[in-house]
Amino acid sequence: MSPWIQYTLVRLGVFAAAFTVLYLVLPTPLASVDVVGFAAIVVVTLVAAIIALTLSYIFLGRLRDAVALDLASRRARPSIDPDADAEDAAVRSDSAES
Repeated sequence: MSPWIQYTLVRLGVFAAAFTVLYLVLPTPLASVDVVGFAAIVVVTLVAAIIALTLSYIFLGRLRDAVALDLASRRARPSIDPDADAEDAAVRSDSAES
């Protein structure tokens, strides 16, 4: 499995777990300060995103390094354009005819 996909799925899983726990725990305390409905969901989402970001930064270093290495290897690889030779030949022939 690609490191990008694995890292993304793990981060989404951490966010989903944090969101679920907070959604079950926070509505009562938020309702006591008159934050209900959509505003409560926004607060829970923001707190879950901060928790997921923090946990992934602390615990997912290996996966993050694997993604960085994959990115570096893709960047170091020369881009292959199968039509480049045909396009260059067409440009040369057009300039030779002119």
